[in-house]
Amino acid sequence: MGLLILTSNQKNMVKLDANSTLKRLRNRYRLVVMNEDTYEEVIKFRLSRLSVYIFLSSTFVFLTILTVSLIIFTPIKYYLPGVGYGDVKQVAEYRKLKIRTDSIENQLKNKQQYLDAITKVLSGNVTSKDTTQLNLPKTDNSDD
Repeated sequence: MGLLILTSNQKNMVKLDANSTLKRLRNRYRLVVMNEDTYEEVIKFRLSRLSVYIFLSSTFVFLTILTVSLIIFTPIKYYLPGVGYGDVKQVAEYRKLKIRTDSIENQLKNKQQYLDAITKVLSGNVTSKDTTQLNLPKTDNSDD
């Protein structure tokens, strides 16, 4: 199966006005699907350019509506960035909670460093710092 034949039902196509778009859209064509081995007609359609255009447009609109409804009414929206977080109030609350969490984490880290320093001092593991003065030669900064 696979032979495709398009023929026109118009006998006098030469007389047809080439500038008339509406007439060209309404011309009828026959779409025939034939068996390649036996040349038997499997199925045939009578089509016009206008009907094909309407069918393709309707299909496009239907698929668009289906895709949008799938995104809106299913949990797929949570996988899209910036879409699935809820309304404006929830987004503001989410940001506020994130800022508070970061602040608490920083405070916890600072307190842990403070406690580590205190335990070093109390256990006697304090390392003394080298405070000997270095004698460095003086450099001449004059412009010669």
